[in-house]
Amino acid sequence: MDHKSWMRTVPPETLAALNETSDRAGLLQLAGHLGAIVVVGAAIVAGPPGWWLLLPVQGVLLVFLFTLLHETVHFTPFRSRWLNIAAGYLAGAVLLIPPHWFRYYHLAHHRHTHDPAHDPELAEPKPESWGAYAWYLTGLSVWRSSIITLCRNAAGRARDPFLPERARGRVQAEAMAMLAFYAGLVAWSGLAGSGVLLWLWLIPVILGQPFLRLYLLAEHTRCPHVANMFENTRTTFTSRAIRWLAWNMPYHAEHHALPTVPFHRLPALHALTRPHLQSTSEGYTAFHADYQAALRRKEEAMP
Repeated sequence: MDHKSWMRTVPPETLAALNETSDRAGLLQLAGHLGAIVVVGAAIVAGPPGWWLLLPVQGVLLVFLFTLLHETVHFTPFRSRWLNIAAGYLAGAVLLIPPHWFRYYHLAHHRHTHDPAHDPELAEPKPESWGAYAWYLTGLSVWRSSIITLCRNAAGRARDPFLPERARGRVQAEAMAMLAFYAGLVAWSGLAGSGVLLWLWLIPVILGQPFLRLYLLAEHTRCPHVANMFENTRTTFTSRAIRWLAWNMPYHAEHHALPTVPFHRLPALHALTRPHLQSTSEGYTAFHADYQAALRRKEEAMP
């Protein structure tokens, strides 16, 4: 059964319950996530022995705000629209991703999930060699792409095929405002002689990005190029801690089947869809072990 056939079997009242958003659930999750960032950041500032070991921990907490940004694209983490917008700009500022532009990018991904001709996520091919795999995991190409996108958008040269003409003015204003914000932060840091931005943000996000790459690679890579969301998207069975960190997005096939369902109701949606899921992994370690084995077989098959 594909996801569309399954949806026709779900009673309307069940769908309505699944789609119910909540400011309370979203704010509790956000408070926990930001609270963890503040606690780890305070420990770094305090500088106990081995404080530098906390840098990648801070980085993981920061880069996984991407999953919040991703959710705000759908206006689902919170019931209030303004909270979704504010949280999206907070997460986007941390990760150098302009939220309004990203909304068009991500919705195109949902319309054309895993379609090589139209899915913007496939514009950069997934790694098919050990070198490409290692380069992807560094995250350096992501930072390069984000900086180029911001500068291009600010210059009014955003011509992405998923971006409608009517949105270009707002996308340009958004990028200009973000660049001005970063310039202000750099100026403040220089005048204050403070290394806070460096040690609490820049170095941690660079160290944390490989962990986000490991996570994101599992969402669609090596899934069939078909229209069925239960096949072209992978759900990864993982620990409660990782599901919390990623705003329940390891339930990714479920999210693609019904993207209007908020993060806190994805476990309930998973309970309904699990018998129909066709692309799953028993954890991220298992996914990458299989991926690496496939790369090894490909390498051994080469003349």
